[in-house]
Amino acid sequence: MGLFDWVAERTAELSRDIADSGHTALYLRQLLRGNRAPTAHGGEPHRHEAVPKVEGPPGPPVLLINGYLSNRGSLHLLERRLHERQHTVLTYRLPRLNMGDIRDSAALIARKVESLVAQTSVPSVDIVGHSMGGLVGLYYVKRLGGRHRVRRLILLGTPAAGTWSALLGLVTAPFGRASLQLLPTSPFLRELNEAPIPKGVEVISVGGERDYFAPLSSTVLEGVRHVALPTGHSGLLVDAAVADALDDLLRA
Repeated sequence: MGLFDWVAERTAELSRDIADSGHTALYLRQLLRGNRAPTAHGGEPHRHEAVPKVEGPPGPPVLLINGYLSNRGSLHLLERRLHERQHTVLTYRLPRLNMGDIRDSAALIARKVESLVAQTSVPSVDIVGHSMGGLVGLYYVKRLGGRHRVRRLILLGTPAAGTWSALLGLVTAPFGRASLQLLPTSPFLRELNEAPIPKGVEVISVGGERDYFAPLSSTVLEGVRHVALPTGHSGLLVDAAVADALDDLLRA
């Protein structure tokens, strides 16, 4: 490698590091909005099962599910960008920063979707789950009848094979089981992966090439389309290019 090539490579690496740092800072600002963050369609948060009016979107309503140790605020920027691209977007409040049992979170999502179907004329939804939120959606589809309600499930930086970075969250284990369930050796993941993906539900796994919390190898599922994007774990929620990619996937 010549000097020019070496300098160019180091400069590119520095640019990527700066971009990822900016994404992390932006993500943390969104996280501070908390569960009371306003919805992208201009209404109040869904405290009382309120549902925005569905008027001619490019597909079913899109349900965003936040990940471990996060809240609705973390989804705010992605929600707004998808709304600007004419999608009807929903987010729901998951208790205790989504640290509880993934099965319980999936059961809550199942009830929310049934409530949505009962209040509107839409028969199905698309789900985009970030990080552990993707496992919530996957459990719903595989184990709780979500195959009848979900057209497309997009796993966004979801460690479907588990991640050892969950060891960093073991201090939260007394408050919820999620950190233990995210470990590669967990009984929960064995149970989840034993069940096949139901026919009729399209599952797409989107991973970040610079994601250190859910490395690309951990996001690969057999028989599932996989998309790699040049960003990190936080960037999957706040990078505008990711919103463009999701828009394309949802419209496909």
